[in-house]
Amino acid sequence: MYNEPKRETKVVRSGGLGLGSILTIVFVVLKLCGVIDWNWFWVLSPIIFSLGLAFLLIIIAVILAVIADSL
Repeated sequence: MYNEPKRETKVVRSGGLGLGSILTIVFVVLKLCGVIDWNWFWVLSPIIFSLGLAFLLIIIAVILAVIADSL
């Protein structure tokens, strides 16, 4: 009889907070405790920059898809 080798599957879970989220939480806590006197734009800047980067990557992916489709 033929015995198939056992296949091991590894479950990789990624989640949790990223660097931007951790920085935002730290900045908000410091702002609310009065440790820093920054504008709210700079306190929330890790989120704003992360969203901007994600938006930019989506735009690049769409442009590349349109270019690849036209070839």
